[in-house]
Amino acid sequence: MKILGIETSCDETAASLLEVKNNKIKILSNVISSQVKLHAPYGGVVPSLAAREHVKNLPKVLKLALKIGNYKLENVDLVAVTRGPGLVSSLLVGTTFAQALAWKYKKPIIGVNHLEGHIASNWLPSQNLKLKIQNLKSQKNYSLLTTHYSLLPALCLIVSGGHTELILINDIGKYKVIGQTLDDAAGEAFDKIARILGLGYPGGPAIEKEAAKVLNKKLRLKIKLPRPMLKTKNLDFSFAGLKTAVLYLVRDLTKTYALSKIRTAVAQEAQQAIVDVLVTKTVNAAREYKTKSIMLSGGVSANKLLRQELKTAAEKTGLKFYRPELEYTTDNAAMIALAGFLNYQKNKKVTEKSIKVDANLKLG
Repeated sequence: MKILGIETSCDETAASLLEVKNNKIKILSNVISSQVKLHAPYGGVVPSLAAREHVKNLPKVLKLALKIGNYKLENVDLVAVTRGPGLVSSLLVGTTFAQALAWKYKKPIIGVNHLEGHIASNWLPSQNLKLKIQNLKSQKNYSLLTTHYSLLPALCLIVSGGHTELILINDIGKYKVIGQTLDDAAGEAFDKIARILGLGYPGGPAIEKEAAKVLNKKLRLKIKLPRPMLKTKNLDFSFAGLKTAVLYLVRDLTKTYALSKIRTAVAQEAQQAIVDVLVTKTVNAAREYKTKSIMLSGGVSANKLLRQELKTAAEKTGLKFYRPELEYTTDNAAMIALAGFLNYQKNKKVTEKSIKVDANLKLG
């Protein structure tokens, strides 16, 4: 079966062709057009601008995906498109476009939960070829994927700019949210802290880069930030207080030091505080629910410190650890195509003639 995936939930316009045969996955193409540079001056995603860019870029992205995959739309077996959660205006661009294609070529279409796509990213094979055409990044891969069932039951930490959730996965399509942020997501905290420190957008990579400088500096300051809800019995998160703590810390320290003198130390400690909370809560959840493995996904899963420390903690607990290849940590259509296929395979009745967008779509 060949699946066309389309993703437009936020500020990434993506299309992918995926082939699944004998429980093995082959990525024919995976094309992403990023809007990060366009939104950077605003310090965050502007919904109206994002939607306009999707309208402009989606036809180009699809054309390139088909060219790389050496495939024609009439030969696609299934269309999978993100229907939520995300920005309503962005989601509508993708779903309207996908439905038009499905109608024209008389193909079944399925709406996919964006978060389920991030979970599925753990099962995508690595890629071996990268092409850059203007702001369109295309990727192609021919490696195979082994069965996913050996991972289950699993505990997945989905962590990004809009989400920080602990998901219990008993089977494909059977999810339970057992922990989530009560305010800011971890990625949102990174963005806000980066802004306080005068770093760029997106904040996660900016803070990670700044924190790495600690290896080449002799820091005079010993900074300790709180680890919110680290010792609470529940599995929920809260990062708004950490952001406020950084704001007050920087305000006080800059009375004595220039911001440039404290930036690295604060970035390093803020990153460590966020990672400590994420790792501790995730491992505690896996123990409590007796899962076979821990999985990591979402944009923040690209953070090297988080990947390293969660892997170490999982293995010390006797659990297998899985994380997506770095190219799948950001929003992409390959993960949407795979999630769509898995749901279609599970129950073909889930195919839909009309895709309903839901900006607050939940897993479950």
